[in-house]
Amino acid sequence: MVEHRYRRPAMLEMEEAEQIEGDIDPADIGLIAHETAGAIVAQAREAGDPKLVEKLIRLVDEEGIDTVAMMWSKAGAHTLPGALWRIYMLREWVQHDADAVARSYHHGVRAANVRHAIAGVEDPPGPKEVKTLADSVLSGVFSGDLAVALERAGAFCRVVATGAAFEAESDDGHADERAHQTTLRAAQLLRTGEDLERCAAMFREGRLD
Repeated sequence: MVEHRYRRPAMLEMEEAEQIEGDIDPADIGLIAHETAGAIVAQAREAGDPKLVEKLIRLVDEEGIDTVAMMWSKAGAHTLPGALWRIYMLREWVQHDADAVARSYHHGVRAANVRHAIAGVEDPPGPKEVKTLADSVLSGVFSGDLAVALERAGAFCRVVATGAAFEAESDDGHADERAHQTTLRAAQLLRTGEDLERCAAMFREGRLD
């Protein structure tokens, strides 16, 4: 396995979260994003402190999604900061809309059973279980196998996307506006899942930074 060492320097709906703008000079965003992401992941892994990991899991709860967005929301999808942003945004969405997320996940399990196994959500997948999964994924980012954590997040997105697509099809012709919004969400989740899975592969190849 490739050894990865990051350099250390001297509810919102998912759609709404993506629109948050930071006030940092655009010329500095890329550098700041990569340096902060690499430093946070490296320090958490080197420290091996469960309290630090728990603090990082609760980062958005304490600092707000806009703080995380300012650091990482403009990073490329297939970068470490881009992956961190997507996982934090996913956790924020789950925390604020756990019932709806769990419902979509439940609907998606049968059609995406392999992804369900990878995601690792406990059965039956209710609001508590999807919240636990979101925290578990973030814990894995900072203290476990990062590639596995990214794969779990990606698989979770794919299962929820599958369920959302099923819900949109069920609403079609009955609640067209809701069906349209749900279809958009399914597409976004699928894209996010694909991005996270690609990041996992890049990490294993030593190319995720």
